[in-house]
Amino acid sequence: MTLLSNVVRGDAVLQQGPAASVHRHAELATIRLPYRPESVGAARSFVRAKLREWGLDDLVDDAVVIVSELVTNAVRTGCQTRMLVGVRRPTDHTVRILVGDGSRSMPVMVQARPDATSGRGLAMVHRLTRGRWGVTPLPFGKVVHADLTTPAANPR
Repeated sequence: MTLLSNVVRGDAVLQQGPAASVHRHAELATIRLPYRPESVGAARSFVRAKLREWGLDDLVDDAVVIVSELVTNAVRTGCQTRMLVGVRRPTDHTVRILVGDGSRSMPVMVQARPDATSGRGLAMVHRLTRGRWGVTPLPFGKVVHADLTTPAANPR
């Protein structure tokens, strides 16, 4: 079994804002969601809508898979507060998906056996982002982020 984890520090951190469920700050949009399975669908809808608003329809499919995996992992932590899901544009050529939760347990990518029924989520995130994902530990939780390159910035 191979274990991998991308632990980083820096601008991956989501700033928890006012009590409003959705707010936007200079190309950053966030939504607070409960730790329930139905939050996965809500996160997908939120990211899909934001990327379409930004004219990044080509990234929607990959972004929806990524946020689904990250929110599913957060739901499994068993936290009782609310998670924060965000999407932002750190550069013109990058979209960053962020999921903040109240667990200090770090996500670990495992190499799942061929007959395994789970354990491939972070491997998919790793593949879709070309390894551009990571974790920022916080005093009371963490933020997992995953970066996608906009189609105009992809080398041909």
